[in-house]
Amino acid sequence: MSNDHSEAHGRAHDASLEQFFAPQGPLAGAVTTFRQRASQVDMAKAVARAIEGAEVLIAEAGTGTGKTFAYLVPALLWGGKVILSTGTKNLQDQLFLRDIPTVRKALNAPVTVALLKGRSNYLCPFHLERTIHNNRLTSREDVGYLRAISRFSKTTQTGDKSELPSVPENAMLWNLVTSTRDTCLGSECQYYQDCFVMKARREAQQADVVVVNHHLFFADVALKDSGVAELLPTANTVIFDEAHQLPDTASLFFGETVSTSQILELCRDVLAEGLAHARDGAKWAEAIAPVEKAARDLRLTFPQDFARLAVSQIAPSSTFYPVLEALREVFKPLIVTLESQAERAETIAQCRNRAVLLLDTLDRWHTMSASVQGEEKNDVETVLWVEAFSMSLHLHQTPLSIAPIFTKQREGTPRAWIFTSATLAVKDDFHYFTSQMGLGNERAQTWPSPFDYQQQSLLYVPTGLPEPNSPAYTDAVVDAALPVIEAAGGSVFLLCTTLRAVNRMGERLREAFKASGKSYPLMVQGEGGRTELLDRFREAGNAVLVGSQSFWEGVDVRGEALSVVIIDRLPFAPPDDPVLAARVAAMEKNGLSGFMDYQLPEAIINLKQGAGRLIRDEADRGVLMICDPRLITKQYGRRIWQSLPPFKRTRELEEVVAFLAKGEEGK
Repeated sequence: MSNDHSEAHGRAHDASLEQFFAPQGPLAGAVTTFRQRASQVDMAKAVARAIEGAEVLIAEAGTGTGKTFAYLVPALLWGGKVILSTGTKNLQDQLFLRDIPTVRKALNAPVTVALLKGRSNYLCPFHLERTIHNNRLTSREDVGYLRAISRFSKTTQTGDKSELPSVPENAMLWNLVTSTRDTCLGSECQYYQDCFVMKARREAQQADVVVVNHHLFFADVALKDSGVAELLPTANTVIFDEAHQLPDTASLFFGETVSTSQILELCRDVLAEGLAHARDGAKWAEAIAPVEKAARDLRLTFPQDFARLAVSQIAPSSTFYPVLEALREVFKPLIVTLESQAERAETIAQCRNRAVLLLDTLDRWHTMSASVQGEEKNDVETVLWVEAFSMSLHLHQTPLSIAPIFTKQREGTPRAWIFTSATLAVKDDFHYFTSQMGLGNERAQTWPSPFDYQQQSLLYVPTGLPEPNSPAYTDAVVDAALPVIEAAGGSVFLLCTTLRAVNRMGERLREAFKASGKSYPLMVQGEGGRTELLDRFREAGNAVLVGSQSFWEGVDVRGEALSVVIIDRLPFAPPDDPVLAARVAAMEKNGLSGFMDYQLPEAIINLKQGAGRLIRDEADRGVLMICDPRLITKQYGRRIWQSLPPFKRTRELEEVVAFLAKGEEGK
């Protein structure tokens, strides 16, 4: 397309967007709370230009910009085939069920939309039937859940488990009635024509706009198992919302993990399928016993309840390697047994395939750990590490950088790639994000929040707190927080960087509220699901919620229910994290500073997410209290608070109390 032609198109798009976002325009007619915002229109124009020119756009939009409508309007009007990827399944549902229908109706845009999730979200008729017939459920709760799922299977159009709220999404029973890549029979399955996974993929193939999430997008790039790979060649536009999550999500999928729980699950299925289809073919219980024992023994080589160790940190005297060797050895006779009976049933053949894949992964991990650490694999440096949970052990291989893989992913057909989030830049500098994603000097822009932070908010850093590594630190944070909680009359989020701090603060606050006779409802992470706790928090209106990482982002509480956000310390990743340590070492080898170029920007983006919980609309007022003295005492502290929205700042408790009292008067 010639430059003149492109510019004319651009001008026409700009004029259309001005009309769509005008105070009396179609969006205002469809959304009662709609207000025209210059930054929203400006961002929409930038998105339209990127779509028109099949270019990359990195768009940071401060809270309140209205970034969802800013990318949806041009995407629905001119985006062609659009893949829209967001951070979580909840946000995916919100876009599909609420935001897109609103914009589509307002614009009268004739686009078809499909929702695509990972296969574990869809009921599998084959596995449901097997579970009903196997009759292996032990708990009364599971029997009730199975009855509900069976009824659901007869009426649902989509098979999406989020449509059945009476069975919790994390109920273990779902694992028995959904498929995985390993347990799906594919076109051999008798239910293939009615398969919900295949139906969702067919709809996605035909739709103009497909809503996915980052996990699904990268699982597909890595495993070719979610249907996105089939969509990409025809897509004109790919939009990543909550794009700050991409590097972490991609690292998960471009690595490789094998766990003892996968091995035990295989053993369970081998026993069930062997007895069902080839009872006379082998002594099935004896065939799996050595593998089960070796898998459990491998977990027991780490006595801790929870541990994360790089391969180099595993003591040479540890029994880990001999037990891993034993596990690999006992796998072989099991595979021979499965091989001999594979023709008796498709499900036994499938167990054989799973066993072969698991052994291959164990062998690869073992070979890499035995060679010099840091060997290159597929031109990507990787880190090998072990993670112990109370019931299982995971062996991970994680890439040090996803940049080369993602760069390769973007090659080929020219299309628009749009990355947006409220937190992509560090003090207006996008280098940290672009270097992680391999994006180079692509167009990047920030649209600041339209909120008046000087009037609406206060940043408070209390005086007199000890250093964060002091044993008394968490208690000191609670002592500093109590008068602020009191002044606000509840309506407080207390965000912590560790679960240990969450539990300690929960204990201390419970005691303090009891002693003072204050009856603020207290919600502590772990005492209920995230959604349930948030609903109770909003309803109470004067509650105190103590949470860790999962409450730092994607949480929207507007109005008086949330007046204060307290952050216990700057969210630096734990220095003993094996992936972090390896990335820092690799950067320093290349002459960069692990702290300034990686740990600090990562902490700033995390902190911006936590701070973003406070002011959610024009009428909100509130205090952000960051307890960490390093914000003031360290040179890098200035870089941190300059990356936050332009809060009015104070170190005086009296000023905080006066600010909150003024808010009470204005009610």
